[in-house]
Amino acid sequence: MNHTQRLRQRIEDEIVSGELALGSRLDENQLAARFGVSRTPIREALLQLAVTGLVQTKPRRGAIVSAPEPHLLLAMFEAMAEIEAACGRLAARRLVPDDAAALRAALDGCRAALALSDTEAYYAENYVFHTVVYRASRNAFLAEQALSLHRRLAPYRRLQLRVRQRLPQSLAEHEAIVAAILAGDETKAAEALRTHVVVQGDRFTDLVAGLRAPSAA
Repeated sequence: MNHTQRLRQRIEDEIVSGELALGSRLDENQLAARFGVSRTPIREALLQLAVTGLVQTKPRRGAIVSAPEPHLLLAMFEAMAEIEAACGRLAARRLVPDDAAALRAALDGCRAALALSDTEAYYAENYVFHTVVYRASRNAFLAEQALSLHRRLAPYRRLQLRVRQRLPQSLAEHEAIVAAILAGDETKAAEALRTHVVVQGDRFTDLVAGLRAPSAA
C-alpha cells in the first residue's frame, strides 16, 4: 500500500465511522497539516474517495464529505452480485490447475486473518480472494469490470466486515464458493457468490439506511 492509499484509507475510516460528518468540508491544507504531508497526496486521496462517492466536490466549497444514497448503494451491490456470480460460473467451467491452487491459497489467507481476529488483514485477504475468482473466470473483460466495481465499493465492503460475527460467516461463504468452483458446479458457484455479495449489501444498508447527504450542501 503506497502513501496515498494509506491516507485515503485513514480519511475513509473517519468518514464511515462518522468522525468526519456528512457535509463537512475537507480542507486540503488542514488535512496536510494534520497528517504531516504535502497537499499533493491529500489531493490524490480525495480524488480516489470521490470515485467511491464518499467525497464530493462542490462549487466554492471544494471537497466535502458525502455518501451515495442507499438506493444507489443497493443498485451497486446488486450489480456486483451478478457480476461476481458470472465470474464464479465461468471459473467453475474453466478452472485450470494454477487457478485452483491460487483459490486454495487465497482461502488459507482468509483463514489465517480470521484466526488473528484482524478485520483489516481479513479485508486484504478478502480482496485477494475475489481477484483470484475474477481471474479464474478466464474472461479478461469481465474480470476488469468486476475489479473496477469492487474497488468502488471497497469502503462499504470494509465497513461491512466490522459487523459482529461477519468474519466467520464470510469465511464460511468463501469455503462454499471454493468448494463449488473446484467441483465444477457452475450453478452452485454462481449462487454462492451472488448470495455472498447480496448479504453484504443488505447488511450494509441496515447500518447506513439513515445516512443522507445534507440537501443544503
